Amino acid sequence: MARCSAAKPSCLKTGPEFVSTAAQALTCLRDVFGYPAFRGEQAEIIEHVAQGGDAMVLMPTGGGKSLCYQIPALLRPGCAVVVSPLIALMQDQVDALTQLGVKAACLNSTLDWREAQAVEQAIFNGQLDLVYIAPERLLLDRTLAMFDALYEAGKLALFAIDEAHCVSQWGHDFRPEYLQLSALHERYPAVPRIALTATADQATRNEMLARLGLLEARVFLSSFDRPNIRYTVVEKDNAKKQLLGFLAGRQGQAGIVYCLSRKKVEETAEWLSAQGYPALPYHAGLPAEERAANQRRFLREDGLIMCATIAFGMGIDKPDVRFVAHLDLPKSIEAYYQETGRAGRDGEPSEAWMAYGMQDVALQHARIAESGAADSQKVLESQRLTALLAYCEAPRCRRQVLLNYFGESREPCGNCDVCDSPPELWDGTQAAQKALSAIFRTGMRFGVTHLTDVLRGKQTERMRQYGHDQLPTFGVGADLDDHAWKSVFRQLAAAGLIHVDMAEHGALQLTEAAREVLKGQRSVQLRRPVKRKSSAPARSGRPAAADLAPEDVALFELLRRWRADTAREQGVPAYVILHDKTLRELAEVRPTSHGLLASITGMGSAKIEHYGAELLDLIRAEA
Repeated sequence: MARCSAAKPSCLKTGPEFVSTAAQALTCLRDVFGYPAFRGEQAEIIEHVAQGGDAMVLMPTGGGKSLCYQIPALLRPGCAVVVSPLIALMQDQVDALTQLGVKAACLNSTLDWREAQAVEQAIFNGQLDLVYIAPERLLLDRTLAMFDALYEAGKLALFAIDEAHCVSQWGHDFRPEYLQLSALHERYPAVPRIALTATADQATRNEMLARLGLLEARVFLSSFDRPNIRYTVVEKDNAKKQLLGFLAGRQGQAGIVYCLSRKKVEETAEWLSAQGYPALPYHAGLPAEERAANQRRFLREDGLIMCATIAFGMGIDKPDVRFVAHLDLPKSIEAYYQETGRAGRDGEPSEAWMAYGMQDVALQHARIAESGAADSQKVLESQRLTALLAYCEAPRCRRQVLLNYFGESREPCGNCDVCDSPPELWDGTQAAQKALSAIFRTGMRFGVTHLTDVLRGKQTERMRQYGHDQLPTFGVGADLDDHAWKSVFRQLAAAGLIHVDMAEHGALQLTEAAREVLKGQRSVQLRRPVKRKSSAPARSGRPAAADLAPEDVALFELLRRWRADTAREQGVPAYVILHDKTLRELAEVRPTSHGLLASITGMGSAKIEHYGAELLDLIRAEA
């Protein structure tokens, strides 16, 4: 359990007589973490929890959620318990804190009994500030007995429930063990709790508060906006070819490509590697050792692409993921937001790119229909899917639609495909009536391809077999091509006028709302399908160095090589040593003393003590 040897900063807890102050929290932020000031509501959250209050914190990925429990953990007497489902990532989180001089450890199934006993003893002896623990480990009788003793001795600082949306029974990352965490308040009523998540719509927020027993907690809701992420959605044609076009010029950048099936994950990873983009697969069907090895490589090496199902990603701390691409439609805006949020945690320009088509819609409807959920829950899941379709087909700013879903309003962002190339709208009422009529007259048993053939009047053997060439709607849509009709059907689905029934092999069926359109009581505005560029031009080279003056690039690259060597020696990801942002500031400012190093973002006292002399030598060498 290696830990930093730096002297304990003066901001840290001194005993039961401690009283929290904003000044102490700010001193801790600067001395330990190396940041000059708090962002948003961080200071208020930290003060509230440090003084013993319960909190629910919703803050976007990269917004600084961890500080909201790490600093109170350092200010309050005793050991803080961080409940996290991310066993594979706990050690990296502990390594990052250790680099800062914070005494932290993890307690999970990766430890043998001797290692676990050593951690437990360290907790009892007051040698740890934070312990990361999996929910299933927390709920063991042995663990609860240990916490009982700590509670009696006044040595429990707080409980932090990370990834708190895992308590949502119908959410995208449900963990059954989270349902039992409400017992923490009943068992340890004097210990403050802070629940944190990056993603939750209103229904999920309410569920989190109720199931975690946090109805009296103070709720802190930050903006969901990630202004550094550019959003692009393209109509799926040849998805692999489209992905390759998006990746052009992005060699050497780290990214994530999400696919719906395990088979597609493996095929895509193999294909990308053959195209010159090193890629690794990740899904729940891989052996645990292979999954862990691939995740470790992605976190610790530069320029790798992870092809994955949704089994990968929650809690990924890698700050320099430059893009997240979806080759298949996620199941909700909430899931989409969380998955795309894994890009650009460092605040640098990043991309969220997605290709989707009606087959994706059909597969997601099938997932809902085949689930064991109650009918009321299936209705809610269908509504969430429809909201995502509306996002894909909306003729207005992507960011506006996304943030509106979470209850925020904003002006057009200028950083999405719709803002760059606004679509042309047209009165699609007649086209909608033709499409809806074709669905009705064919018995609501056929998919998009057959219905398009009916509307365009294509004489096929299947058409004659069913007698559909004799229908009044046969050939009434010859004025639009196949591409245009597919767009019409997608937009009708997004508007809630039709839905896809996988029990009928992807058949399109009318909803009650379609009646008004067929009767001429409701008009329909549609957007014309456009050929969009797959994305904004990729910046060449490493994004972190893109804004540096030419004379600073050499020093930046030298610092990166030093960081890579140091990380390799210590067996930790490079970003645990120093972030790109810190290296860039070092290259620009070129500090010449330990005192000036303290003015650089991310250079806390422990990192200055550990690496200051080496960094100053490197800077002098490039002077």
